[in-house]
Amino acid sequence: MKEIIVYEMSFKGEIECRDELPCIPFQKVYWKEYMQKYNACFCEMRRDLEIEPVDFYSGYSQMESKADHTYLYLKNGVIAGGVSCYGNEVDDLFVDKPFQRQGLGRKLLLWGMKHIREQGHQEVVLHAAEWNQSAVRLYLDVGFTIRKRERVR
Repeated sequence: MKEIIVYEMSFKGEIECRDELPCIPFQKVYWKEYMQKYNACFCEMRRDLEIEPVDFYSGYSQMESKADHTYLYLKNGVIAGGVSCYGNEVDDLFVDKPFQRQGLGRKLLLWGMKHIREQGHQEVVLHAAEWNQSAVRLYLDVGFTIRKRERVR
């Protein structure tokens, strides 16, 4: 079984958000598309790290408790990306493959951070797998700091 290292990261600075995305709250009508795109974005990491099941989502019951905390960015009527905000934590940030490498991940991250601040939280936290170095670099570039490195398996 492969080792899994996760970084707990923290942000306490000023949020520099120039181009705000028009994110919308998750709606059940988007469930099948969301499930397919979320699974596709995380399957390579889950496969490489031997996390089962490779496709995390398989039924809407897994989403019911998360739906009220999940936001989507649509481009031309399709999900381009999503982000979840639980209390002061950014989670489940993804960008659909055709929309990657266009700055959308940064914009979704900043949107989530701003949303968390609007809920009254000063500190924003997130967790990132060491495996996902492009995400870790993004979070560091935005101003997050690593406050803990933990071996979870």
